[in-house]
Amino acid sequence: MKRKLNREDVKLLIIHCSATRCDRAFSPESLIATGNARFGQPSYHYYIRMDGEIVSILPENIRGAHARKYNRCSIGICYEGGLDAKGHPADTRTEAQKKAMYELLEDLREEYPDARIIGHCELPHVVKSCPCFIPSTYYASLQPKSAL
Repeated sequence: MKRKLNREDVKLLIIHCSATRCDRAFSPESLIATGNARFGQPSYHYYIRMDGEIVSILPENIRGAHARKYNRCSIGICYEGGLDAKGHPADTRTEAQKKAMYELLEDLREEYPDARIIGHCELPHVVKSCPCFIPSTYYASLQPKSAL
């Protein structure tokens, strides 16, 4: 049973990477299958492909399974990549992904004006490099005034 996510509860827009090599495609179907296998449901609300295509995975009113202890108050956004061609963590976002992510975050900020933008690695007690850059500073211009 999928749990509901109430609009007024959304306090975070959490950025992730798929932790897949930048020189290999990772389809939305593969992302969904991975979430289903690990958590019994898709993990993320949005997936940004290397070409900048934004794929809606979960409706925003359904809790994701992307950030333990924070799924009840967040929207999960994942970009395809996050590992270089040798399999090491790296910010592999293409220009198309950067543009698409910025536009998606602008849209989400209209829906959730008080939500802070952060990376998975910025959550307390997380020891992952995901999403391989620091969204809170990269998207500082989109942060709510209360977060500054």
